[in-house]
Amino acid sequence: MRKIASNLAAHFAGGATTLCHCWKVIRQDGTIMGFTDHDCDLMVNGVTYLANTGLDGTKIDHALGLSVGGMEVNGALTADGLLADDLINGKYDNATIEYWLVNWADVTQTLLLDLGSVGQIKRGEYAFMAEMRGLAHLFDQETGRIFQKTCSANFGDAKCGVSLAGATYTASDTILTTDGATLLTTSLAAYSSGWFSNGKLTFTSGANAGSTVTIKSDTLANGVHTIELWMPLAAPLAVGDALSVVAGCDKTFDTCRTQFANVTNFRGFPHMPGNDLVFSYVSSSDTNLDGGSMNIGES
Repeated sequence: MRKIASNLAAHFAGGATTLCHCWKVIRQDGTIMGFTDHDCDLMVNGVTYLANTGLDGTKIDHALGLSVGGMEVNGALTADGLLADDLINGKYDNATIEYWLVNWADVTQTLLLDLGSVGQIKRGEYAFMAEMRGLAHLFDQETGRIFQKTCSANFGDAKCGVSLAGATYTASDTILTTDGATLLTTSLAAYSSGWFSNGKLTFTSGANAGSTVTIKSDTLANGVHTIELWMPLAAPLAVGDALSVVAGCDKTFDTCRTQFANVTNFRGFPHMPGNDLVFSYVSSSDTNLDGGSMNIGES
């Protein structure tokens, strides 16, 4: 049961109320932003909540059990620091949202209504809509060991063991492309085609500086790497934009062995039999079904 402070409870009981809603957004990079549906900016617990942003929230959905509740927050792209490019480049992905009820006549009277994280974001020309997911969505995340052929570790984490510093490369000769989702560079010619597929790319200069995106594919031809992104960048590329690229990993045993020499830390089960093998029968002519052990060196 939610506990309400005595002074706020007395305000509720007084008949006329002076209440508003406040949203506190904490991004993954540590940036904190506040927004309110009140008509004036508010300072609450050291955070400035900006008004006049057109921000409004739908009703909060809650249910018994482990179903994921939440709400939607709609607003205009007019708040200081709230940039459309940041939304596109994922700077608000998985940001934490605190949803508060505040007495604007006495900002010491507050009530935390909900706590969640930013889910799907939809952006129009002048406004945006952000989904706020309740904490129950964390139960949908995979935890523990999973029996699968591919690796369950995230590339570069403690379980993987590969040093991201040793798998990060810089380039400063970006060649301008027209579609906003493909870039070319000759600085990475020493690495084979596909080396950066599924990797991360971070811009360190230019209009997209600070943005990190996922690489869809990477091909090398005539000393030029063609890096394709999953979606166009928010701001146009310019010749010479500097970037750092983290090598990609498709989580297969063969990539772990040949590209990163990290077999001892592989967190998958590459020789786990598939359905065809399970439903087959012993055959002396099939080396995979002759009753012998499988060679760990095979991919």
